[in-house]
Amino acid sequence: MNRPIRVAFLSEHASPLAMLGGADAGGQNVYVSEVSRNLAQRGYVVDVFTRCDSPATPQVTTCVPGVRVVSLSAGPLQPRPKDELWPYMPAFRDALLHFIKHDEAHYDLVHGNYWMSGWVAVELRKRLAVPIVQIFHAMGKAKRLHLKGLDTSPGDRIQSELAVIQQADSIIAQCPHERFELVNDYGADPRKIALIPSAVNSNIFRPIARDEARQRIGLDTEERVIVYVGRMLPRKDIRNIVRALALLLQQDERAQGVCVSSITLMIVGGESEQPDPIATPEIGELQKLAAELGVTQHVRFIGKRQPAELCYYYSAGDVTVTTPWYESFGLTPLEAMACGRPIIGSAVGGITYTIKDGETGLLVPPRDPEALAVCLRQLLTQPEVCIQMGLAARKRVEQEFTWSIVAMRTAALYEALLAERMCPPLAIEPLSLLSLPLVSNTSSPEEMDCDAH
Repeated sequence: MNRPIRVAFLSEHASPLAMLGGADAGGQNVYVSEVSRNLAQRGYVVDVFTRCDSPATPQVTTCVPGVRVVSLSAGPLQPRPKDELWPYMPAFRDALLHFIKHDEAHYDLVHGNYWMSGWVAVELRKRLAVPIVQIFHAMGKAKRLHLKGLDTSPGDRIQSELAVIQQADSIIAQCPHERFELVNDYGADPRKIALIPSAVNSNIFRPIARDEARQRIGLDTEERVIVYVGRMLPRKDIRNIVRALALLLQQDERAQGVCVSSITLMIVGGESEQPDPIATPEIGELQKLAAELGVTQHVRFIGKRQPAELCYYYSAGDVTVTTPWYESFGLTPLEAMACGRPIIGSAVGGITYTIKDGETGLLVPPRDPEALAVCLRQLLTQPEVCIQMGLAARKRVEQEFTWSIVAMRTAALYEALLAERMCPPLAIEPLSLLSLPLVSNTSSPEEMDCDAH
């Protein structure tokens, strides 16, 4: 192909233009932004299609050469929770087709992000006759299992996921656990699944000396500091960290000359730059819990911060903690590792893949503050172990989890799909790039009913 390969990235609720840190602005936004930019550096042309949520947003924004963000009118021109966007997907599809027609754009491939964009991708496959690659970022069955009555996903979600899995030409799994879910929970064809882990920007997230980082963010303390960075949602279970902190303080022991009662828990995230329990109800719940446990003076809420600042918050800590109930992949462990800090994480989902237990951090059961308190004591009383784990963590990121590696693997997947379209399948040699399988042809897509939303 003489001209650049053009890719339509679909991401209905997660725009690369959004400020990160809110309830619906996290890992998917980062993935879309970083993969599209790194694909452009490899010569691809990428248009990212997302839902417009403000009348002030231009329809087309050029991010970097080769990457445009196209904001489509679909539903109200205001932010809405992602679980309320499903009824607007036919309008999103129609607006996208209208843009293609009037922009005279030609796309060689469609890359869907999340299940709703997956539905739109399948609709485009029918009309444009191009292959589609799908990444879910999170699966509906896992969410229903772990959240139970708190799951606000539309009732059509799982059935739609099943249809997208059946009709997609290839599905990206970010870790072995997600591949297991796709095959065992959804009956996905293993030959269609490409294992391509997500990553971290190792230039933005980099090690900074602890004292320098604390000075930069105005953290005036010589205490041991535990850091949580991420979205403020019940399923992230920051309450588990607060409970573990209380257990540590109650014990009031000394080990190797370190008084573990001299601890600060720094919580970074929320819907506003200043911590606001009205804008971010989970902050209010955490404040209430800290008061009940008598640890209020040991907990500092920071508010929302952007990536360029976050490396200072990670680096200001002695250890980073993330103990969600479940996590499909999770980027914050990689961010902490890139900053050269050990990470304690729940032994769930992708966290079990990114953290090497005992080498770059420690794994603990979810919802187990006692186990977390034991691991916190282990690291906070052994600073030399923290240093060694931090060095190993940074090295692991540089070798396995950079966005340039993700773009290389994704481009190889694209090219295999496009080559298969141009040549008989038997003429294609098996693709031997890491775990990237040869993607087989699928049958023509079946109709997906979107009228009963």
